[in-house]
Amino acid sequence: MKTVTVFTPTYNRAYCLGRLYESMKRQTCDDFEWLIIDDGSTDNTESLVQVWQLEDAVSIRYVKQENQGMHGAHNTAYEQITTELNVCIDSDDYLSDRAIEMITSFWDKNGSNEVSGFVALDAYSDDTIIGTKLPTELSRSNLFDLYNKHGVRGDKKLVYRSILTTQFPYPIFPDERYVGLAYKYYKLDEQYPLLLLNEVLCIVEYMEDGSSRNMLKQYVRNPKGFTFYRKALMESPLCGLSYKFRQAIHYVSSSILSRNKQWLKDSPMKWMTLLAVPPGVLLYCFIAFKTRKEETLWG
Repeated sequence: MKTVTVFTPTYNRAYCLGRLYESMKRQTCDDFEWLIIDDGSTDNTESLVQVWQLEDAVSIRYVKQENQGMHGAHNTAYEQITTELNVCIDSDDYLSDRAIEMITSFWDKNGSNEVSGFVALDAYSDDTIIGTKLPTELSRSNLFDLYNKHGVRGDKKLVYRSILTTQFPYPIFPDERYVGLAYKYYKLDEQYPLLLLNEVLCIVEYMEDGSSRNMLKQYVRNPKGFTFYRKALMESPLCGLSYKFRQAIHYVSSSILSRNKQWLKDSPMKWMTLLAVPPGVLLYCFIAFKTRKEETLWG
């Protein structure tokens, strides 16, 4: 059995998925399976993958489902994975040529049941590291502390033990397509630290139709998903009071967007939520103004 599953949630990305496939073929180690979760694509993704499967250059498993959004595709992937480790590579990104070799080698030398996996680097196509490198004075840390205590910035690549990622599935809300993926990562942070690997595993390109470029629209279209995420962070033992207050502000804003009349009753920190009402209302007004302005400009 393979050691690593590279899983890729995709939706109408046949136009760029080939670059990821080519990077799979360039790998210096073949100890991996590529699991493609097609989240209801209406383009030629399925026929394209069938051609690649016939080529038999890479071990590919293809699963198609009705559209649920990125988090729903992640849920399906974690249910399907059978390897010891897994890593998500988005459909608009691709692997560095030695990524699988570095993953398996690093885990062989350092892996244990005392960690949830490890965190490594993303880079742009010109080899510039996205954000900062990982702190060299640390051998392990949870993801939350890396960003909020140790000054790490920018997207990073997470390699997890698959036995753990089946925990904490993302909720599916009818008519919504987004829940913050970090929910699962921070829940795992409460149990185990991550090892640190200062090597580039993934080359990233932020596409115009990607979720990171459309976050305000996601906020408006998926208020229940955002409310769930903010509540989880308000409850988390990882977070200090100032961080939880920021989440309460977002919780208020998302509660207005979702028209939740039980927003105070549902809050895990009611006194803090009351204090967050004025800035939360202002945030709601800002989001409503910005998204309406963009709709006016772009139609």
